[in-house]
Amino acid sequence: MDFIQVDFYVVPFEEYISDILASELGEIGFDSFVLNNNVLEAFIPNDLFDANKIDEMLANFVFEVSIEYKYTKIATKNWNEEWEKHYFEPIVIGNECVIHSSFHKNIPHAKYDITIDPKMAFGTGHHETTSLVIGEILKMNLVDKTLLDMGCGTAVLAILAAMRGAVNIVAIDIDKWCTENSIENILLNKVQGIDVQLGGAELLQEMKFDIILANINRNILLADMEQYANCLLAGGELFMSGFYTQDIPLIEAEANKNGLELISFNEKNNWVVVRTIKK
Repeated sequence: MDFIQVDFYVVPFEEYISDILASELGEIGFDSFVLNNNVLEAFIPNDLFDANKIDEMLANFVFEVSIEYKYTKIATKNWNEEWEKHYFEPIVIGNECVIHSSFHKNIPHAKYDITIDPKMAFGTGHHETTSLVIGEILKMNLVDKTLLDMGCGTAVLAILAAMRGAVNIVAIDIDKWCTENSIENILLNKVQGIDVQLGGAELLQEMKFDIILANINRNILLADMEQYANCLLAGGELFMSGFYTQDIPLIEAEANKNGLELISFNEKNNWVVVRTIKK
């Protein structure tokens, strides 16, 4: 599959602005991002690229900054090599979980050791949303709980859930790159009981879960929350991330409409994860 790489130049540069820009780009089809020397490199499948959508999004961007961009078509690469060149370093979360790639040496010791060789997907633990959800997983009792990892990316959340005792795990993503990479990472970590599926919320009609993890973005969460609620067992928990602190009222209102009660949230650099329970 060929991709378009779009390089965004933000002046004045602030990392939190590039995070928000990436979130907005995610809503128009971009699925992977690398921050390289203050340049946001964004990637989108060739057939989804539309410069007019970028221009429209930038015209309505929330910050008064100068943003210029240029784009090039790129063929499939060895993305493990690309990540190794750029910045993917081992990361320890909660002093219990270390995430690293197969090429790393001198890996810190932790109770849960996860190998992730990413392709075109978020999910190395470096992004705030991934680390926030991992923090929630480390606090849960997942023994014998059925679990859905919605928007699985690299499947790092599903892998950790399996290590902590979850069963009959389903990992779903709309991106074929992500599902292929998820299967590779599951095999790398030698975990069992994870079913990877390509698609979206339409796959959930006949499924039931104790726990759902949905680390996607605000608009998709709002659109699909009804399906998530419908496939949660009574007393089940839905954890959502991929949005900002100021979005919590919108998320909570939609949760309440679907019989979900917001119990708590955690925040990191204005990104947030919320915990809801099905009444």
